[in-house]
Amino acid sequence: MKFTDGYWGMRPGVQALHPAEAYDVEPGDTGFTVYAPTRHIARRGDTLNRPLVTTRFSSPMPGVISVRLTHHAGGLRRPPHFELPGTGSPDVDVRVDDGAAELTSGDLTVRVRRGDSWRVDFLAGERVLTSSGSTGMGFMTTADGSHYALERLDLNPGDTVYGLGERFGPFVKNGQSVDIWNNDGGTASEQAYKNVPFYLTNAGYGIFVNHPGLVSFEVASEIVSRTQFSVEDQELEYFVIYGPTPKDILRRYTALTGRPAPVPAWSHGLWLSTSFTTDYDEATVSSFVDGMAERDIPLSVFHFDCFWMREFHWCDFEWDPRTFPDPQGMIDRLKDRGVRICLWINPYIAQRSHLFEEGKAKGYLVRRPDGSVWQWDNWQAGMALVDFTNPAARDWYASHLRRLLDMGVDTFKTDFGERIPTDVIWEDGSDPHRMHNYYTHLYNQTVFELLREHRGADEAVVFARSATAGGQRFPVHWGGDCDSTFASMAESLRGGLSLAMSGFGYWSHDIGGFENTPDPAVFKRWCAFGLLSSHSRLHGSGSYRVPWVFDDEATDVLRAFTKLKMRLMPYLAATARDVGEHGTPMMRPMVLEFPEDRATTHVELQYMLGDRLLVAPVMSAAGQVSYYVPDGTWTSLLDGSTVQGPRWFTQTHGFDSLPLLVRPDTVLPIGAVDDRPDYDYADGVTLWLYELSDGHDSELTIPDSTGTAQTVFSITRRGSTVTIRAAHFGNAPKPWQAGVAGTGTVVEAPAGSTELTLNL
Repeated sequence: MKFTDGYWGMRPGVQALHPAEAYDVEPGDTGFTVYAPTRHIARRGDTLNRPLVTTRFSSPMPGVISVRLTHHAGGLRRPPHFELPGTGSPDVDVRVDDGAAELTSGDLTVRVRRGDSWRVDFLAGERVLTSSGSTGMGFMTTADGSHYALERLDLNPGDTVYGLGERFGPFVKNGQSVDIWNNDGGTASEQAYKNVPFYLTNAGYGIFVNHPGLVSFEVASEIVSRTQFSVEDQELEYFVIYGPTPKDILRRYTALTGRPAPVPAWSHGLWLSTSFTTDYDEATVSSFVDGMAERDIPLSVFHFDCFWMREFHWCDFEWDPRTFPDPQGMIDRLKDRGVRICLWINPYIAQRSHLFEEGKAKGYLVRRPDGSVWQWDNWQAGMALVDFTNPAARDWYASHLRRLLDMGVDTFKTDFGERIPTDVIWEDGSDPHRMHNYYTHLYNQTVFELLREHRGADEAVVFARSATAGGQRFPVHWGGDCDSTFASMAESLRGGLSLAMSGFGYWSHDIGGFENTPDPAVFKRWCAFGLLSSHSRLHGSGSYRVPWVFDDEATDVLRAFTKLKMRLMPYLAATARDVGEHGTPMMRPMVLEFPEDRATTHVELQYMLGDRLLVAPVMSAAGQVSYYVPDGTWTSLLDGSTVQGPRWFTQTHGFDSLPLLVRPDTVLPIGAVDDRPDYDYADGVTLWLYELSDGHDSELTIPDSTGTAQTVFSITRRGSTVTIRAAHFGNAPKPWQAGVAGTGTVVEAPAGSTELTLNL
């Protein structure tokens, strides 16, 4: 939200209050509080009729500093509040003297200048990361009497801003106005399904605004040398999170707000959907599953979209008896073919659903202030909304899902969760504006926790569309309703990379696009992109997404990239462990992996899959693609050719190809199985060596698909000799082999051997 009229003036009716000086400082063991009048105090009388900005500085964890500025403190702090599992009481150093007040937590220091000028600096050592100056923090009152708390933090030349959730516009947020407000707006506008009030910079720090409602960001937009954020409230809390690298910032941010839970290995396989409004019954479903098997395309999950239930009944969680007269038998038959089952759900209860009257009578549905059930006709006629702030309503909703799990359903697509009204009351007294974004957190948490309870911690996974801060704890998330064009393919990728910079470790998208029917060229190019994402799903709106409805080559392309992903599972499984342990996403923007390379700052149409594979999706029918390669000799995983960075390349690729490059100095594990994602990854694994440098010394951990056992390989190069040693934990030694990329030579480890030597 903008308050100024140019740099000098204010918009009509806007009044501003900013701290003028740190008049008094109250130190404590865990931080300090600054009392700052909004004009300089020269005499006692100046303390009268004068607003005071009260600012508390503290630390929830090492390397993170909390700033809470308050105008009037007498308001009710109504829920919801973000869950912050990483908060604690770290050791801090507090120093207050006549010149400044300082708080140091880990390597991060906040320094508040004392005297007759107001300034707050955030420092790493003596290097100033960012500052809040004389017109930085403060309060704004608009012409209609609305009151806002805001902060403006300096941006230095060359500073770039990333994150703020899943945003489909330019990857770098400088110059943008961003409202943190969940909307069902597709992927082609400034609206987003997943809004997160967190951004990170290439300057060594990130900012998390601890407010679940509407937070308005002006990123080098209202004032081009500052990032501004504001909330309509009497107080504002934000956290400054030190890196110094982008990965370090994400590590600390996800430690504070929660790390993604582990996902089951089978979820990395190919998902196939009925699509949305297409006609289907068991015969259709069986023909799709059989067709994939007949064409040798590995299929892991089959998803039933909305019309598994009767029209006008969403959601009653009952199979449509006209099209699925024997749902239990059908599920059993699909499971016998090795296919997992996913069902579409949402948190809305249509008036025709038999659950509506029950939910109304028991108080499980969101109400208007007059006590009536909130309803509208958008989406489903007379639909109401489950009140997930009510524990009994959560149990009620989960009980209907439990019936489906008992039938053999494995997971749910938790769709919607963005259309949350603000003219309502909640069971727990939540503020409706704060609940608008947070609702999706309760919704996905309810479903995810049920899956953990019913299936076990290692088997729980959802396919969610909406989220906010902390929602990364309940993976997986997909990009929403994109069009079936190359332009939409690009906007989807930008959204995924932006979400990755917001703490979300897993992400997917509708292969081929959701709206309309893709041209065969779009579908085939999107297949390569989709199978080189953390999760891969074929889904559409009014048309099917099985490859043979496009052309024969589409079947070949989908088969090739699905099998490639299956063989990459030893590498992907190891990468997934890094998500849970460190908060580093599987799909990584180039600047996240190469922050020291300034050429990566604005790169937004390629990414790193893990830390070893560079992926540049082809977004043209003719196959032309331009991409950037950092320093070193990079090798194509598909054909063995090499390119030398740092530089940009423009190439032309067939539908069966794209730039998929292995980083130099890499040991890449390739599995022996290409027809499923869940197998013993160490059994028959091949370790391919790519441009290993003399003196190379690394360790590679390959978990099994259940995470209960692992094999650790130690790799060293001394001169022209490479030595590989294997250690097995929780499993018996398995056959393995190693090869040097580019030579095609593979050397098998002798049976039972734990050591192998190769000469380069």
